[in-house]
Amino acid sequence: VAVEAHPAEPHFEVKAADAAEAKGRIAARAVAMLAPDETIYLDSGSTVLAVARLLHGWDRLTVVTNSLPAIVELAGHGPRLIVIGGEFRATSQALVGPLSQYLIENVHVDRAFIGTYAISLDDGLTTTDPGEAFTKKLALGRATEVVLLADSRKFGTHSFVHAGDLGAVKVVVTDTRIDARIARS
Repeated sequence: VAVEAHPAEPHFEVKAADAAEAKGRIAARAVAMLAPDETIYLDSGSTVLAVARLLHGWDRLTVVTNSLPAIVELAGHGPRLIVIGGEFRATSQALVGPLSQYLIENVHVDRAFIGTYAISLDDGLTTTDPGEAFTKKLALGRATEVVLLADSRKFGTHSFVHAGDLGAVKVVVTDTRIDARIARS
């Protein structure tokens, strides 16, 4: 009897190269929502990294992030940068888990740009790692507006750990390939 296997989560560099054009368009739309003096949270993830790449020179912006690639991208290139500590997760290049709690619980951001491994109407946001889910849930609760950035392939899928409810998300930015039934929901 064949057993359906769940593929292992690809390393960050592989995810960043996959659907890069769609992620770039999603990121451009997300940046168009910003005002220069905002404080934002950039979650880990390749689509959110595409946002960081567009923020060079935004010197009045404050960025709070747990994403090592976003930190490297933005260090010395404009925005004020606040780094969330935590356990380093090599697969996603993110700082996650309970050690991130103190800082996240003591800041408030105007917008949180959140990525996800999977999203479904039944399960909400899900991911492969409990530490990532923990940190993502904290960030969802510290923003005036939560903006989900996800390419259409992630909709209608689910993963191992619940990382947030859809009710916390105010805006979804995705590509045009999303299934019409899902978009209406």
